[in-house]
Amino acid sequence: MLNEQLTFLYDNNFTHDNIPSWNEIPPADEPFVEAWEEYIRDIPQKGVLNALRERLVQLNFPVQEGMSTNPNYQAATRRGLATTTMKEATDTKLEEARLTVYLYQTMAGRIPVIETSNRHDFETLVRVFSHRNEPIAIPLSMGACMIKGYNNWDRVAKYKQKRGQHFNFSEMKAHKELYQDVFLILTDTEYSSVPAQMLGLNDDEWRKLSMVIRREHEATHYFTLRFLGSARNHLLDEFIADYMGIVAAAGRYRADWFLCFMGLENYPAFRPGGRLTNYLRDLNLSAEAFNELKSCVRNAALNVEAFANKYTEVYSARGKYEMLLQLSKTNLIELAANYSDKIILTNL
Repeated sequence: MLNEQLTFLYDNNFTHDNIPSWNEIPPADEPFVEAWEEYIRDIPQKGVLNALRERLVQLNFPVQEGMSTNPNYQAATRRGLATTTMKEATDTKLEEARLTVYLYQTMAGRIPVIETSNRHDFETLVRVFSHRNEPIAIPLSMGACMIKGYNNWDRVAKYKQKRGQHFNFSEMKAHKELYQDVFLILTDTEYSSVPAQMLGLNDDEWRKLSMVIRREHEATHYFTLRFLGSARNHLLDEFIADYMGIVAAAGRYRADWFLCFMGLENYPAFRPGGRLTNYLRDLNLSAEAFNELKSCVRNAALNVEAFANKYTEVYSARGKYEMLLQLSKTNLIELAANYSDKIILTNL
């Protein structure tokens, strides 16, 4: 009988009323992509940071304790007021500022990516866009961040200019697609902070594969956000996103890689720093419940690997899409069960 502390493993927050058919993949880009195309075109002339600072107001402020409550910061980020005359607008400081900005094609359309090879700069950017410029600790196992629901005041200003006297702010607020963006922040450090030696790879190869996994992992979150109504810091979401990332990098699903990422490579032991505990922040599990959780996660990974190795058509382009959809219709308890293959086949 499942420990009552683990009932969250039954959770599935996805909806399936708006799923595109395979023939509709990839769909048309969301409206924010057009704005980012402009930003990218300006980079050769202005440089990455200057091109982004002109549009993304948070980059005009430092990462600093209490910045989120600073009146000028709030005026800029909540009302889009100009930062040029604000004393606190001393810019976000990066160590190297060697950033790459591009549009990445996903099964949900293209999405902007800000990429850096500098760990310090990655953490700074996450603090800027995900933690309101506050110096929050970022786990070493985190190497990617999807910024969703970002209020882009540059787009608001352009829409206001376009509408002229017909501009109605309340009307615009009712249509979030007019001003809210989704974009990714990535770094090429080792995925989940797992060293190359643990996977039997050399450092350069693993860093390249790490970026492939990371991009496709976040692309999967973008797909579930756009078409399945949810992208949460939840074990099922992470299981599915890691599946897609591993397949993109390795050409097949590797349960051993996933277990390393979770800190379960020496199951039943758990390695501190493994990502498994990243998704348990609000749960105080007993030792018994944690042991059961480890078993469930391990069995789910092994079952999905066995299924995919048996039905290798899931590794085709269409098969990857179908597998993503079908995994999104399950939960971790079902995937860990002995009959998981029947559940996946039924959904397929």
